[in-house]
Amino acid sequence: MERSKTRTTWVLGAVLALLVGLAQAQSPSRTIRFVVPFAPGGGIDTLARIVVAKMSERGRASFVDNRPGASGITAVEFVMKAPADGYTLLVADSGHYGINPNIHPKLPYDPLRDLAPVIEAATTSLILTVGAAVPAGSVAEFVALSKSLPEGLMYGSSGNGSPHHLAMEMLRMSSGARVTHVPYKGVAQAVPALLAGEVSALFAGSSSTMGHVKAGKLRMLAVVAGKRAGFLPNVPTVAETYPDCVIDNTIGILAPVTLPNDLVRELNATLAQVLRLPDTLARMADLGMDAVAGTPEQFAQSIRGQLDVYARLVKLSGAKVD
Repeated sequence: MERSKTRTTWVLGAVLALLVGLAQAQSPSRTIRFVVPFAPGGGIDTLARIVVAKMSERGRASFVDNRPGASGITAVEFVMKAPADGYTLLVADSGHYGINPNIHPKLPYDPLRDLAPVIEAATTSLILTVGAAVPAGSVAEFVALSKSLPEGLMYGSSGNGSPHHLAMEMLRMSSGARVTHVPYKGVAQAVPALLAGEVSALFAGSSSTMGHVKAGKLRMLAVVAGKRAGFLPNVPTVAETYPDCVIDNTIGILAPVTLPNDLVRELNATLAQVLRLPDTLARMADLGMDAVAGTPEQFAQSIRGQLDVYARLVKLSGAKVD
């Protein structure tokens, strides 16, 4: 009798533990991990932290997990192998789902085969920026100046195969500009080089250069994007002068590819609400970003388009990773 009672108690305890475990697995109070393939402090990391704060305010506890290095490959693989339960998400940019597949010959992932697009959060415009001493007030004048000099102009980037590098290569191929690439180990090194006159130009985000522009030390000439940036309506696009020079760099949130579609939809709706909040939009503008907050299908189509554009750029420019 005592043995039967003990066994019954054990079974009830096991069932209770199982039910508790299932409830926790389905509970929206579980913490969502936003994996960022960069060190703390950059624009994507800051955007992720804005989203985390807003999600947490709405009862969806979240945190940022920074996993920098290896061109973001380590972070992508971590998310690919995570449980497909909606609690591990990747905050990535065009470099991870547009450039990496075209420039790394043995990349261990395919962005559309191994990841589920949840939402394209924002576009992040790269702006052709020159030093104050460079006698050019437009992209056309910059190109003309480069052609007038025997050795052309030197430009900086955040590294070989980076969006900053490939944006200038697109301009070079579209306009015939005579430019020489000087790669640095990130924008944090390239901007001081531009200020010091080591290079004459740089494609960079406004968050890295706006303070220097306002101080009169740098000058913005044009945005390389399909349309003018909402936060810089008076700065023209490169395409207004060279129509085939268009590329939209984006930031998006992705999940393990087997995440059920209903969870993808739920996350998309929640994240879209957060991204469209007035204070979120204002903070994104300060970071040099315009909100997108579209559907998963729209994000998948954007990724396909960027894969095509960067495939052409990498091939024609001969760009290689360091």
